[in-house]
Amino acid sequence: MEDESTTSGPVRGECLCMGAGPQATAVLKSISLGGAGEHFRKSRIEFLKGLRSMIDSRIEKMQKQEQKKGTSVPVD
Repeated sequence: MEDESTTSGPVRGECLCMGAGPQATAVLKSISLGGAGEHFRKSRIEFLKGLRSMIDSRIEKMQKQEQKKGTSVPVD
């Protein structure tokens, strides 16, 4: 069995960003965005709505393909 000090990768409890993620979040929270913050929030919502639209259209396409499985054969 390997010792944890010899394995590659982050130490247990550390993320791959090495703490940059929480620091970036703190910086962004400290910046006063004014009205821009509302625009960013709305853009996230619109992005998610776009993803939902793409998923819905893919679901519809797959359902139509399932309905076309059978073929009719004339019987004499």
